[in-house]
Amino acid sequence: MGNESVGELDARLDARLAGRLAELRVERGWSLDELARRTGVSRSTLSRLERAEISPTATLLNRLCAAYERTMSRLLAEVETEPAELVGPDRQPVWRDEPAGLVRRSVSPPHPGLRAELLEVELAPGADIAYDGPPVPGVEQHIWVLAGTLEIAVNGGQEQRVEAGACLRFRLWGASRFRCPGPDPVRYALAVVLP
Repeated sequence: MGNESVGELDARLDARLAGRLAELRVERGWSLDELARRTGVSRSTLSRLERAEISPTATLLNRLCAAYERTMSRLLAEVETEPAELVGPDRQPVWRDEPAGLVRRSVSPPHPGLRAELLEVELAPGADIAYDGPPVPGVEQHIWVLAGTLEIAVNGGQEQRVEAGACLRFRLWGASRFRCPGPDPVRYALAVVLP
């Protein structure tokens, strides 16, 4: 992997992700129609996703993770070749949803024997991402804003404004919404701990 460009690495990750999503559906014995019913995503979109014709959005990937009872980071880790104890910045998987204004780096990729992971997330000004529910109910999250401002609502509660230097922690059972009011991007560390 030493001479590959970021674009080539992203394309390989997308292809492995598509394959893993297809494997998960087959492992459960679900048809595309059944997965569409469980996620509210059209059969044609799911089919194109599993053939790596499209890259998933953050919202779409969250719905699939909920159906497969996995965190997004755990799913992304499943498509990595081998988890390592020390992961340099050049080996940290980065997932982008450019239309939504989201960049997500797995700083400490998940490992099957561990329950916590650390992510770095950046949202572009105006980015507004809503999730129907957590991929794993009761997942614990700690959000430490490193730069900018994040507006977040969790579990149907009031929106909270989290400024640089502040940390918000919670257990997620319901819907959530993450918004960058701008004018600058927001960058934050996200610690995720499985229940």
